[in-house]
Amino acid sequence: MKLTLLGTGNAIVTKCYNTCFLLHENNQYFLVDGGGGNGLLQQLEAINLDYRHIHTVFITHKHLDHFLGIFWLLRMVLSQCAAQNYEGELVIYSHEEVIELLRDMILRLFPEKMTCFIGQKVHFVCVQDQEKKMILNHPVTFFDIHSTKAKQFGFMMEFDGKRLTCLGDEPYREIEKPYVDHTTWLMHEAFCLYSQKDIYHPYQKHHSTVKDACMIGNEMHVDNLILYHSEDDHIENRKALYQEEGKIFQGSLYIPDDLETLEL
Repeated sequence: MKLTLLGTGNAIVTKCYNTCFLLHENNQYFLVDGGGGNGLLQQLEAINLDYRHIHTVFITHKHLDHFLGIFWLLRMVLSQCAAQNYEGELVIYSHEEVIELLRDMILRLFPEKMTCFIGQKVHFVCVQDQEKKMILNHPVTFFDIHSTKAKQFGFMMEFDGKRLTCLGDEPYREIEKPYVDHTTWLMHEAFCLYSQKDIYHPYQKHHSTVKDACMIGNEMHVDNLILYHSEDDHIENRKALYQEEGKIFQGSLYIPDDLETLEL
């Protein structure tokens, strides 16, 4: 199993792409979120991945920096369907609020020659809290993170005796403990350095810092911690700065750049 970060930035970055990523194994791809625009297509081109090879998508929530890129993927896929040039089917998972919004906007924005393939070649699937699906031939459990902003789901994938847990773009909550405690890989947002919290005000935005995420990783006995959804003011040396503050983490700490791939 491999993880490729297509984007690592928060909502307002300009020097990198908004947070979204791919899990992939045996030439099968699972896309999580789409970033904020057609930059998703550029990121896929940069890793030489034809968008037509992506057949499974999960959208965590409706915020623009996670949601809008999916429309560009759908535009390309539905165009290929209309041209009878798309093999297989595309399945998009999310909770009911996102699925209803996505379906409504697609029907309003796209022509009928494309939307007629919704339900035939492209499927919108609602998932419930604690519901399991098989994705990339591995069990995935979706769960409500109980966001106080927009309804948001995370997920846990089990593979090869390991677990990867993604908490979306908000800090760990106690209700998520069954998915986080002793997990092999934890993906946790880190808006900025703790030393710069008075500059970026992460807590007011329902986000956390590098130090906070590392403390959670230690408390939950996490083996590997991946930090993402960060500011880009320090993009050239962000990795080194975050690693320095993250020395308190007792496992292996990763601060990936856009387009970086990790072997899980």
